[in-house]
Amino acid sequence: MYPIMEKFISINGEGAHTGELAAFIRFRGCNLQCSYCDTRWANSFSAKAQIASAEYLTEWAVSSGVKNVTLTGGEPLLQDDLEILIKMLIRNGMRVEIETNGSIPLKKFAQMHYRPVFTMDYKLPSSGMEKYMCTDNFRLLNIHDTVKFVSGTQEDLERAVQIINEFDLEEKCHIYFSPVFGGIDTADMVKFMIDRHMKYVRLQLQMHKYIWDPQKRGV
Repeated sequence: MYPIMEKFISINGEGAHTGELAAFIRFRGCNLQCSYCDTRWANSFSAKAQIASAEYLTEWAVSSGVKNVTLTGGEPLLQDDLEILIKMLIRNGMRVEIETNGSIPLKKFAQMHYRPVFTMDYKLPSSGMEKYMCTDNFRLLNIHDTVKFVSGTQEDLERAVQIINEFDLEEKCHIYFSPVFGGIDTADMVKFMIDRHMKYVRLQLQMHKYIWDPQKRGV
């Protein structure tokens, strides 16, 4: 049984499948407190939630008529027995993407026969959470996965370059730069990418925040 803060059908606002319809399942609870977090209301482990089974969530996702399922939070990988839900969704023809904060070891999920796709953050200095990053996860990523660097300052961008180079991420997975919404100037990020010849990095805005009110839930 899983504590669910919300579930809804919308477009993927970020990641490799941006713009595609997806069934979103948002879990309760997060182990980090990033300075720019936009889902604080879902982070408390005592927040009021719907308790749902893997069977119920799978039936809901399949009945939505879409192919993609995005498991998000909070931090979805904190859920006990999440492997059961992942396996059930994939067996029923769904493509499962997990949005994870980069602090939880991926090994047991990456080694699953029914393997999900990961969109994994690396928390940069302005988040206040970089010390919690599990860099061992980088060796488990493949060409279907994404590392996302949410950047709020020039220092963040410089640090992202260091991590990309140190762990050879250009050879392993998709790489996205995403601005802290309402923070760093996106034109400055583009200039940074040009100056650094970052041909394997994509700049990505959170599409859903431009379509709807940035504070709106269920989108």
